[in-house]
Amino acid sequence: MSERSFALDIGTQSVTGIVLQKQNNSYEVLDYDVKLHKDRAMLDGQIHDVQKVANVIKSVADTLAMKHGELSRVRVAAAGRALKTVQAEASLSLHKRPITDKEMIRFLELQAVQNAQEDITEKGQSYYCVGYSILHYKLDDEPIGSLIDQMGDKATVEVIATFLPQVVVESLLASLERADLTMEALTLEPIAAIHVLIPDSMRRLNIALVDIGAGTSDVAITKDGTVIAYGMVDQAGDEITEAISDKYLLDFTEAEQAKKEIVEKGSTTIDNILGISETLTAADLFDAIRERVQELASRIADEILSLNGKTPQAVMLIGGGSLTPGLGDFLRKKLQLPENRLAIRTVEALRDIENVSMLPDRPDFITPLGIAITSLQQPITYTSVTINGRNVRLFEGKELTIGDAFIHAGISVRDMYGTPGLAYIITYNGEQLTLPGELGQAPTILKNGKEATIDDVIADGDELTFKKGKDGANPNLSLKELIDDARPLTITVNQEQHTFYPQYIVNGDEKDGHYMIQDRDEIVIRFPETVRDVLSQLDIYESDVKYPVYVDGKIVHIEKGETKYTINGEYAQLSSRLQENDQLLITYAEQPVVQDVIEQIGENILEKRVVTFNGEKVTLTKERLRIQKNGEDVTPTAQVLPKDKITLQVKKNISFIFQDVFRFVDIDRKQIKGHYKIYLNDVEATFFDEIKDGDRLELK
Repeated sequence: MSERSFALDIGTQSVTGIVLQKQNNSYEVLDYDVKLHKDRAMLDGQIHDVQKVANVIKSVADTLAMKHGELSRVRVAAAGRALKTVQAEASLSLHKRPITDKEMIRFLELQAVQNAQEDITEKGQSYYCVGYSILHYKLDDEPIGSLIDQMGDKATVEVIATFLPQVVVESLLASLERADLTMEALTLEPIAAIHVLIPDSMRRLNIALVDIGAGTSDVAITKDGTVIAYGMVDQAGDEITEAISDKYLLDFTEAEQAKKEIVEKGSTTIDNILGISETLTAADLFDAIRERVQELASRIADEILSLNGKTPQAVMLIGGGSLTPGLGDFLRKKLQLPENRLAIRTVEALRDIENVSMLPDRPDFITPLGIAITSLQQPITYTSVTINGRNVRLFEGKELTIGDAFIHAGISVRDMYGTPGLAYIITYNGEQLTLPGELGQAPTILKNGKEATIDDVIADGDELTFKKGKDGANPNLSLKELIDDARPLTITVNQEQHTFYPQYIVNGDEKDGHYMIQDRDEIVIRFPETVRDVLSQLDIYESDVKYPVYVDGKIVHIEKGETKYTINGEYAQLSSRLQENDQLLITYAEQPVVQDVIEQIGENILEKRVVTFNGEKVTLTKERLRIQKNGEDVTPTAQVLPKDKITLQVKKNISFIFQDVFRFVDIDRKQIKGHYKIYLNDVEATFFDEIKDGDRLELK
């Protein structure tokens, strides 16, 4: 089956028309025509004088129609320089509740596209979205493959969306209408050129395509199988022509003609404004334009690096301006590319197109041919639908959905969804928490009176209506649901099993776990987790420190007065955590006395002397300390209570005399008869002589 295609490339300097025949999967060039604009009715690819541009379009169409019959429907392209590519994102608070509905994610995607649209919207300027792609799904700011059934606090969708100013499309439509033509399909110039130059299998490569026209140089970057970015440099062939005009005193049209002849033939003869003739060679031309060419190459290289972030793998040049002498070399060096990684592409590079040889073998015919073929294979058509009675026109290069229609109509997805329920602000164990209300529900959507989803495909003339989704309810949460890990604890305490439950205190009153939380509630939940918690529920006295006593003003914790705890045989503290089925053993304290205190601090109550008496070892003792408790004298056996104040005073000049030994030895006085003598270290002594450690005492 054959199909004829009539395409126009409406450029800044000229309009090129091509008639193409499609036969099954191949294409045949039937004819072409090129006509120049008499005035500068277009600037930088934008139509400024609709009537003048329409006249040139009609002239091209009429010329081709004389040979090929009526040509009333035409395929055209919007300049890539008009495209705006924007990255944006949209987020949804989850509060640990997963998304279970794919439609909610689709609405989030559409919200991200609308956010992108808001980013580029300028006062008085409207845009058509001509495509978007999902870059990332994120959960709590971390990339994730899918958001379905994921638990977290925030779901995010990042998109990259491409927009075309409405004025560009409308001016194209107006010019075609004046030329008695109907737009059959719309494509984009960079996409058209890439489509015929770079097959699908090669679009995974990182390639820069630069279309150097008269007013602008358009840049498109391919990577990972698609076009990832578009850009524009507001310099191109006209700047080179102006340099020639300035150098040789020519008007713009003559300078343009001289430039083309030198490129094609190698030289030309000119007559300047003074009537002086001069022959110019390619070398002359290069000297005249060198600075402008270097500047243009630098600008294009900077734009490529800005869009791509690095030097691409290769660069292709098309458009009439790509033939500018020295431009390719300057650009290659600026990008630090090898010689075999930059090339000017002409129609000879195109494959699977019959009769392409009838076209001039120039790089400025790549785009017209690409428009004709791409608009057949991947047309961007426009569709008219109504949304709640309002007429909306959409442009898209794929099947259009209800979601696309909402984007084009500028209907806020936020306004379509039900409003979330009011949040409750509560205090939980001293910290402020926000309990979110339920999420609003998705809107009810009808297509031609039947229920539909945002992914349903639309057709020209469809009637769409939507009703805002149901608002979400306020929080509906019990104490048990708030604390999902509030489980009872069963342990054994001193050989007896006990089960301990959490305590819920709300606004000062104890509640059970079924209590429904209200806004501004102050909630305290005590978990049975530690030894202290268990003692509290068993009404057992607890202490955070050991038995405290002050000795000479310094605190001493008396171990004998401390209650001891072990968990499963291991020493524990009041703050030690308990687990299910643990064995807690409580060993209660003994009553300490003053002597326990003195021994714990390493002091001696007694002063000692070790001597021998009649050949046997004897230990003599005397109290060396004066002990006071809370200001009163006490003995070492006096009881000590927590926080008692004990003072110790060492007695001065403690000495032992001979007669002290008789308090520590047993002498049967009945056995002593007659006279006796006492000796100290073999020397006769008296009862009052002082004795020291190691002395030898005798009674004879």
